[in-house]
Amino acid sequence: MNIIINASESQKAILQGKTIQTSVNIKWYENTVNEADAYIDLLFDEKQSVFQTITDKPVIVNAVITTCDNLPNNFCRVNAWNSFLEKEKLEVCSINQELQSSFEAILHSIGYNCLFVSDIAGMVAARAIAMIINEAYFGIEDEISTKEQIDTAMKLGTNYPFGPFEWADKIGIKNITTLLVELYKTDERYKPSVLLLKEANL
Repeated sequence: MNIIINASESQKAILQGKTIQTSVNIKWYENTVNEADAYIDLLFDEKQSVFQTITDKPVIVNAVITTCDNLPNNFCRVNAWNSFLEKEKLEVCSINQELQSSFEAILHSIGYNCLFVSDIAGMVAARAIAMIINEAYFGIEDEISTKEQIDTAMKLGTNYPFGPFEWADKIGIKNITTLLVELYKTDERYKPSVLLLKEANL
């Protein structure tokens, strides 16, 4: 299987550390869309993929916020934000039932297990983490503690791998804030912290 992947250098390093099936030949995207059996765009910007012209092969995009009904029919979406791509299991959304097994096989061939979830903005994990980060920012607004102390307390108290502010830095504060703004349109629980909006320049 030939797979073309659009990825940053850090994302490439993560993928190269995975157990990739011997039948898989990975080529890195270099500004030209060549023929392949499947395409993966980890640098999808929530608007348009570099593989937008591909209509007859499976395309997997790192689209945490954009839902499948806003993507071409041959696309599926995964949560490959920083700190999620490193995991063994990826959250996957697909509304094309005919291609679902193909998407799963492609991801499995490059070392991932799939967890199919509902096609909603933020999927599952990103929603939960965005809310944790948002609450931590509310805590700073209320002068409960410092960022460093909150990070330490969350790691020691909940055994999380990162504190909320560390997570925000890893994922990207704009990614978190953009997700919260989108979710807040239909659910007041996701109202973004004023401080978070300010830090994200939104």
